[in-house]
Amino acid sequence: MSTQDIQQLIDFISRSGLDEVNIETTDLKISVKRYGSGAPAAPAASVAVAPAPVQQAVAAPAAPVAAPAAPKADTSNYITIKSPMIGTFYRSANPDSPMFVEVGDTVSEGKVVCIIEAMKLFNEIESEVSGRIVKILVENATPVEYDQPLFLVEPI
Repeated sequence: MSTQDIQQLIDFISRSGLDEVNIETTDLKISVKRYGSGAPAAPAASVAVAPAPVQQAVAAPAAPVAAPAAPKADTSNYITIKSPMIGTFYRSANPDSPMFVEVGDTVSEGKVVCIIEAMKLFNEIESEVSGRIVKILVENATPVEYDQPLFLVEPI
């Protein structure tokens, strides 16, 4: 993969809104991570390219200093809606559509709360509980893991 190909990959990631992409072939392993929420025209990305058998190290820019944590609210009575698969989390069907749910919305069992894209398939994720959305735990258009918490719901 040429330097120009890598730069095109970085440009694509900055336009797409993805924060991290990993590509691995038999000859090459690439990890591209974007840090911060800067404008798409000026991505802050780090790239590591290494032959597949070699361990890879990604140089990361200095992390911003975290603000002191606010006191945690009691979440023991909330139910968590979790991701049933690995993929990319989307809060609406397309960029021009309204979000499926917002904080404060009431959902019932079977209501679509988000979409997870996996292998070019868009899977509607339905609520398994009835209640009020208290918190959305994932940013739009970000990767999610299997069983990762997506929403906190206060049962009604």
